[in-house]
Amino acid sequence: MLLSICYGMYAFAQEPLKIRGKVMDSLSMTPLAGVTIIGKYDYAVSNEMGEFSLQIKNSEMVEVSHIGYASTQVQLSGKDTTTWNILLRPSNTELDEVTVRGKTEQREAQETATVSVEIDEEFLHANRENSLMQTLRKIPGVSTMTIGSGQSKPTIRGLGFNRVSVVQNGIKHEAQQWGSDHGLEIDQYGLEDIRIIKGPASLMYGSDAIAGVVDILPPKVPEINSFSGEVNLLGETNNDLLALSAGIQSRKEKWYYRARLTYRDYADFKVPTERINYENYIFELYENNLRNTAGQEANGSFSIGFIGENFKSETFVSNVNAKNGFFANAHGLEVRLSRIDYDASSRDVDLPFHKVNHFKVTHNTTAYLGDHTFQFDLGFQNNQREEQSEPVPHGYMPTPPDSRERIFTKNTYTANVRDMYKTMGGHTLSLGVNSEFQNNNIGGWGFLIPAYDRFTGGVYVFDHFEWNENLHLKGGLRYDLGWLRTKNHYDWFQSPVDNADGSTSNIYLQRASDTSLNFGSFSGSLGLSYIHGNTTYKINAGKSFRMPLAHELASDGVNYHMYRYERGNINLNPEASYQMDVEVSHVASGYSVGISPFVNFFDNYIYLNPTSDYKETLQIYEYTQAKIFRVGGEVHLGVDVTSNLHMTGSTEYVFSRQNSGPKEGFTIPFSPPLIGMVSANYSMGDFSFFKDLHLNADLRIAATQSEIVPPEEVTQGYQVINLSGMGKINLFKNGNPALFRIKLNNIFNTEYYDHTSFYRLIDVPESGRNLSVSITLNL
Repeated sequence: MLLSICYGMYAFAQEPLKIRGKVMDSLSMTPLAGVTIIGKYDYAVSNEMGEFSLQIKNSEMVEVSHIGYASTQVQLSGKDTTTWNILLRPSNTELDEVTVRGKTEQREAQETATVSVEIDEEFLHANRENSLMQTLRKIPGVSTMTIGSGQSKPTIRGLGFNRVSVVQNGIKHEAQQWGSDHGLEIDQYGLEDIRIIKGPASLMYGSDAIAGVVDILPPKVPEINSFSGEVNLLGETNNDLLALSAGIQSRKEKWYYRARLTYRDYADFKVPTERINYENYIFELYENNLRNTAGQEANGSFSIGFIGENFKSETFVSNVNAKNGFFANAHGLEVRLSRIDYDASSRDVDLPFHKVNHFKVTHNTTAYLGDHTFQFDLGFQNNQREEQSEPVPHGYMPTPPDSRERIFTKNTYTANVRDMYKTMGGHTLSLGVNSEFQNNNIGGWGFLIPAYDRFTGGVYVFDHFEWNENLHLKGGLRYDLGWLRTKNHYDWFQSPVDNADGSTSNIYLQRASDTSLNFGSFSGSLGLSYIHGNTTYKINAGKSFRMPLAHELASDGVNYHMYRYERGNINLNPEASYQMDVEVSHVASGYSVGISPFVNFFDNYIYLNPTSDYKETLQIYEYTQAKIFRVGGEVHLGVDVTSNLHMTGSTEYVFSRQNSGPKEGFTIPFSPPLIGMVSANYSMGDFSFFKDLHLNADLRIAATQSEIVPPEEVTQGYQVINLSGMGKINLFKNGNPALFRIKLNNIFNTEYYDHTSFYRLIDVPESGRNLSVSITLNL
């Protein structure tokens, strides 16, 4: 502290001066952006106009450098108040006997046999919604299970929950994703690249990736001697959302860091109806507000990295904290008798609600040793979730002592190791080991799933053989093993039980027991990719595997969010899935077209099935297994109508059929309907005070979903139109232009239901009309 004070007094005594300047090409005299100017106490980066400002002490020698130009030193003096003009000379360096070979991301995607989609930062900016998965909803084959206005989880081709792995920085995100009302605790700001794999990807990502992967890739490493940042502001009308996110990143030579803070606050969201009919009871809505769906979210992250001669390493720390209300009238019909005035304010969060805090630490190291590339990924995650509701007696349970209905505390430890080795014969071998240990403890007065420990591990070998430049074969084999240890649990209250002699005893019922289960299975895949001119052909077939989870094996309690009694089945077998994917895509001047069908068979698909039995006046749902046949795919088309107008169209469809079990002949729950999307994007260039202005219109069409499994009900089709505009605007004279975006969703305030939405199960329509305005300031 003393040194800081002394340094501050010294700096103040020196009276720093701000020098302004402009950097230009010495030959063309055009401004140069991104030039680094480093002084003794300060540094700057020139903007698009080549302008910069720098603080100096009297007179300083500064270093000026830029890629493709010879570095130079300039003596800047505070005595001269005029703008300094710095000229940089282009520099060409000749390298003898050096061959540089590289592949673009597009080329690498073409050579991969799996069906995947690459999402860049531009797409994320242009399509940002309330949550990450709602932002990705525009991708054909990807949908979301929406949980209110601030939460959602991914589904890929009709499969979700623990069948889709969300990976960030090489570590699988682990929370309580088994719950239909549990969202994804990831801050969508600051993300740059996302890879979505449609279809089984358990060979490389582990057994839970049986339906696909949302792989959030690490941001690009900052440039040497750079500093940058951004501030994102967002406002929305439907739920009166206010959001602020600010991030910075910097790098000297070998060391770099990133940091980000995000805060979101939103009120109850509005639906285009005045009343809801649930369980034959009509709920009147005040001013169309879906009461008690407000929330707050505060996120922070920091990472530090190092780049050496033969390796790079980065450690990432993040914390996501959120509090969200549950639609009060859906959390058990007892809320009808509640004394809480839910309509007093649209911004307060009353009972029932949940709080979640997700703390994550990941460490990634890559080492380059000759022909080998070693990658080490380590991770720790702590997920703390509380679900609170009014203490109301149920069945033989007396009035609980507090509002803490359920508490989940989950710790996850992850370690992955991979060696990628390139041979002389065109083979690129990958050998890897994945391991994960989970410890999940429970609390509260409402039991649903037991406490448990879970371990999963897998070892795999994968080969990418380049037959020639355009023909690539990929295949691999993997073995997974795992065990699950559930812990016993007794009710905190006594229940009457009939004895064999006709008497009655009051005992503490046992809901879960100490049980040990072991699992293991082989999986593998084989694929081919062939590039012929502008056309790419892909085919991939394989078997994947998924261990059953604790709630599927040992749940035994009331799920008040669904107003039903759920019971697990300890005799469930692991899921085994066999799938074949095909993709044909063609990209030419002015248009692109692609089709990606798939065929899938589950030998023992696990799902929650309603029975004819009741407990505590609630219908009992039991986890069961069935043979499932699925077929479907996506088709997309893009056309440049004019030089400024680009149109795209896509459609997706999944057909599912149970071939055994109690619901033989029916589909599976949450099967998405036939969906089509038409988009028109018009580039206006520079217009008025906007630069690079783009206007966009989306039409989303969903057919009626009559393929249901009881007790699901038919979901009617819908058509929803969204409009948006995005461009750059100069808010400050010498600053970088800001990215401005305005979007109007559901412009006709259409009342519709999404078949894959959580709230659809309780007859709640999707959000009504919403105007959102966002601005991104680049520092």
